[in-house]
Amino acid sequence: MNIAGRVETFFWNILNRPVLKDWIDIVILAYVLYKVFMLTRQTRASQVLKGFGVLVVVSWVSDLLGFKALNWLFMSVLNNGAIVLMILFQPELRRALEQLGRGAKIDHIVDSQDEGDRIVFELSQAVQTLSHRRVGALVVFEQKTGLRDFIETGTTIDSRISGSLLINLFEPNTPLHDGAVIIRGNRIMAAGCVLSLSENSSLGRDLGTRHRAGLGVTESTDAVVLIVSEETGIISMAQGGRLTRHLDGESLLDVLNEIYKSDRVNLFESVQSLARKFKRKGAREDERVS
Repeated sequence: MNIAGRVETFFWNILNRPVLKDWIDIVILAYVLYKVFMLTRQTRASQVLKGFGVLVVVSWVSDLLGFKALNWLFMSVLNNGAIVLMILFQPELRRALEQLGRGAKIDHIVDSQDEGDRIVFELSQAVQTLSHRRVGALVVFEQKTGLRDFIETGTTIDSRISGSLLINLFEPNTPLHDGAVIIRGNRIMAAGCVLSLSENSSLGRDLGTRHRAGLGVTESTDAVVLIVSEETGIISMAQGGRLTRHLDGESLLDVLNEIYKSDRVNLFESVQSLARKFKRKGAREDERVS
């Protein structure tokens, strides 16, 4: 059969042979592939996935053209590709499994809206004070993904949230000022915590270790992070591996209110919409690209 005949047969089989069950199967597979693409978008894994896609296309074309040796070579690579992809995509697979486990509502929501308002006020005043004084700060808000591993790297505080306490924790030349403070609900769980640094090679040179650590924890969890630059006093927010810079007082309150509002089930989506809102208002956003 010539090439034109093979192509015609291929597309005829696609369009005429599948039954309803097959179409449902195709739709589910397409959705899974879409989620994989979205999960790896703007990461180094996306480049690997594109290369894998090229191998699939070349393998199909070589089979269509009857190049048996070339097709055997590419099929040998693809047959072992699943194991290779699992190794290369280990961080993304872990993140996907974490997202599957985020279905339940958080069990450490603040007791009342009044308490939430108090916390928002305390945190807002503390962060802005640190910004005005140009004192570096890194505040991590735990969401549905637990941060116990990071909490254990620091000094346990387990204290009610207080603006003055937060300022004192980041006071220069004190034992805990260089690490991150991790907050769970209405409790400061630990200070001086060590976070994994972002592997994003495209970050600007003006962003130091504090910003890279803030981004790093959001690349593997759904945490929301507030960062105060020691050099410039600029307030930034990291979430989902994306950095939104130059938050003003109003923007900071918006972020904190979303975290401590009564219904936090859709917090992840809410903070994402806030990031888009800041971008429309002219905030400069550094995106994760790999």
